[in-house]
Amino acid sequence: MSTDASAVPAAEPLVKLESVLSMRNYVLNRPGKLNSLNTEMLEQLRPKIEEWNRSDIASTIVGTGTGRAFCAGGDVAQIALDSQDEGKRPTAIRFFKREFELDYILASLNKPYVVVMDGITMGGGVGLSAPAPFRVATENTVYAMPETNIGYVPDVGASYYMSRLDGQLGTYLCLTGTTLRGRDVFEAGFATHYIPSRRVPSLLERLASVEESDLALVDRTIEELSCERQPEEGPFHLTGEVRVALDTAFRHDTVEQIVEELEVMAEKDSSEAVRQWASQTLSTLKVRSPTSLKLALYAIRQGKNLNLIDALRMEHQLATAFCNQASPDFVAGITNVLLTKSKEPTKWQPDNLQGVTNDIIARFVDKKSPFVDTKGHSFDIPADLAKKPLPFPYLYALPVEDEIAAMVKGSHKESGGNALKRKEVLANFDRLREHKMGVKEKVEEVLSRRCTEDKDGFLVWN
Repeated sequence: MSTDASAVPAAEPLVKLESVLSMRNYVLNRPGKLNSLNTEMLEQLRPKIEEWNRSDIASTIVGTGTGRAFCAGGDVAQIALDSQDEGKRPTAIRFFKREFELDYILASLNKPYVVVMDGITMGGGVGLSAPAPFRVATENTVYAMPETNIGYVPDVGASYYMSRLDGQLGTYLCLTGTTLRGRDVFEAGFATHYIPSRRVPSLLERLASVEESDLALVDRTIEELSCERQPEEGPFHLTGEVRVALDTAFRHDTVEQIVEELEVMAEKDSSEAVRQWASQTLSTLKVRSPTSLKLALYAIRQGKNLNLIDALRMEHQLATAFCNQASPDFVAGITNVLLTKSKEPTKWQPDNLQGVTNDIIARFVDKKSPFVDTKGHSFDIPADLAKKPLPFPYLYALPVEDEIAAMVKGSHKESGGNALKRKEVLANFDRLREHKMGVKEKVEEVLSRRCTEDKDGFLVWN
């Protein structure tokens, strides 16, 4: 029996492109794959993003996702399969190139860019959201860079963004792949705002009514829907003495030193909370790819001193080496974790840190390595965007420790060059951030951890 073709429903587009008044919204629409990015999605997104950025009518660009994810990453399972086939390997490498180019373009837009992370946001989803001046978390947000668990390294600009977080938080998250949820994503600095998921439709409606490309106005529009931490949510767990331990352990420049410090903490620290955290962190690192751990630490230390486009080029070099089989861990990790979904730990090669020699690392980082094609890291970026200076990525987030330190030390432009008391520092940040939700709690936590008071009650940064 024949079927009337007109009765067959058209396939849903992988990316929905919507215009609502002056707002332009891309909706990642691959819910069965948690909106994981593939080449087709990238090819749909980039020309439309560039068109919207040039438009005199569009005022704000917004990114959202269908279902329970914003974007769970790139389609690395397909990439791993392609990388094993010498004929298809260039396709895998080109995917990373296209992805990283889009990530940079999003960071250099001329218009306010808002991403609503109402669900799983990992890997490639971080690449789409991290460049946004406005990153909105909800109680549904699940955020991570879990690449060391699949024998790869954090990319999509992670070496740039993560290295600019407070202390060693970025190093810890890149190496362990630890997942943050809900309001913790906001308090860690990855989100600039936190709103309940039920308010997302109202947010989109309000953003559509913003007729001018005005960053301050967009900031206020989102902030009006923000809410404080609720008692049932509990406190952010990476604070206080655990946070001091984290910054201490992950300050080292070799993974072996990090592990050694954690082992001492797990056995001898006077705090039960720190001992438990250190023990759990050691257990996590033990099942991660040793090669990936060393490369992830290398990348984040390099990224601290790179601009975004150079950080992306470095990450593309690492991705190229993985695709060119510089390590078997990439295929082994993806096969074990994503394809067969084995409950057994992945068998890494080498399976310990000592086995990851300088020669192995050189396969990825040496410009003359046969696994690296340096000519392939030249990105195709519109000239006007490539030359544009990029703003600090945490401009609209909670105050970072460096800014709080400047206020305490008297070097902040709003401190008047004077020593300040706790109440004065809190009042200054409340005023500077226009009573933003969460500022008081963030500043108080940093002051309690990093400062003492002299005999007159003035703060001293330690």
